[in-house]
Amino acid sequence: MSTATDLPEHPATATDDGRALRRMQFGWYINDWANAAFSATVLTVFLGPYLTSIAKEAADAQGNVHPLGLSIRAGSFFPYTVSFSVLLSVGAMLLLGTVADRTGRHKELMCGAAYVGSAATMGMFFLGGDRYLLGGGLLVVANIAYAVSVALSYAYLPGLASPDERDAVSSKGWAYGYAGGGLLLIANLALFQGHDAFGLDSGTAVRICLASAGLWWAIFTLVPLLRLPSRAGVLPGRPSVPAARDGGAEDAESTVGGKDAEPAAGSLRELGRTLRGMRRYPLTLLYLGAFLCYNDGIQTVVSQASLYGSEELGMDQTSLVVAVLLVQIVAIGGALLLGRIAHRFGAKSTILGSLVGWVVTLALGYFMPAHQPAWFYALACMIGLVLGGSQALSRSLFSHMIPAGREAEYFSVYKVSDRGTSWMGPLVFGLAYQITGSYRSAIISLLVFFVIGFAVLLKVPVRRAIEAVGNPVPERL
Repeated sequence: MSTATDLPEHPATATDDGRALRRMQFGWYINDWANAAFSATVLTVFLGPYLTSIAKEAADAQGNVHPLGLSIRAGSFFPYTVSFSVLLSVGAMLLLGTVADRTGRHKELMCGAAYVGSAATMGMFFLGGDRYLLGGGLLVVANIAYAVSVALSYAYLPGLASPDERDAVSSKGWAYGYAGGGLLLIANLALFQGHDAFGLDSGTAVRICLASAGLWWAIFTLVPLLRLPSRAGVLPGRPSVPAARDGGAEDAESTVGGKDAEPAAGSLRELGRTLRGMRRYPLTLLYLGAFLCYNDGIQTVVSQASLYGSEELGMDQTSLVVAVLLVQIVAIGGALLLGRIAHRFGAKSTILGSLVGWVVTLALGYFMPAHQPAWFYALACMIGLVLGGSQALSRSLFSHMIPAGREAEYFSVYKVSDRGTSWMGPLVFGLAYQITGSYRSAIISLLVFFVIGFAVLLKVPVRRAIEAVGNPVPERL
């Protein structure tokens, strides 16, 4: 596979290629800046409470709503809808990742998904009254589109930096995402808190905030649309990298006679070959297992922190909002800091260190006194410090362990382990609370994910995993 160190030796050409590479990197950073608005403003802060209130308006006397003929409690409609969208997004990511690698149209599919998601998000402006089904439908579309767009954007990472620079590039992209999401969130919180001064009721203010995330996503997606090449993995001055095949003669036959011109017809077969072919790389699968485990713990801490803060620590809504902003802001510096540490000590060692940081953070959260916002803010800062870096470095480390030309497909599987398995942590959290009646016991129960993830990652021979797929090995691992 060509890397950023393979640039031509002619000085003028090298300068042009270096400029083109920086242009591509900036376009990729701004893609994170664009889509993080959906995660921060819509999923994390505003949509859950607002959609729940709409569902309650539509509920019957028993407090139930009846989507698709099912009877569910109005308060469960939002989490059920998120879970449903995650299940659908798993199949969409795998299928469209395969299509992208077969056709080389990574950018078109990535940006197309972004614009579908942004349109659905802007459509949330029309929520109101008892339109909970409209809100649920828009959430499903937007969340699937977000998942597909993010998975395809990950596929660009191997072509944006040399092996030794990849941790820094991934960390910088993550920092851009937290900065963009945090900036819009600050503006939206100011609008919501001061809605009376603008002559708006609270519901209208929320709908404007939701729609603004879609508009932000759409506008800034223009930058990667203009700056990234169609095929992921293409470096300036280099031809595109053909997809690596895992299926031998059968794959060779699939490319003759112009059959790759029919991506939809062969994508399911190609997806099956990809999943079967991954068995040839058991060390990559071992790393995925480690990531699956500790990332499930990370996602559960992030999603349940507000519940823990409100129910166990007695934090009011303002304190919870301030904590969310602190996580966004500190995560920028955390991603960049851990990226620099990884440059010196290697990505694997830095990720292991961050998992120790997560264990310490959970332990401190368990012993944290109630009704003390300052301590809760300190906990938010600790989460932010390890959050961005652990995820950014996990992404860059995985990028070394995938065969050239299969970036979108393998990163779609990677994102499945991010989204498709995130039910395990909430299940453990919920069971611990059900058994003990204490959210402190529930939060400390998540230690098992970080401990097991640490133990499995410790056993991954990263150098051998990279060599097994035929990629150059970074100087530091």
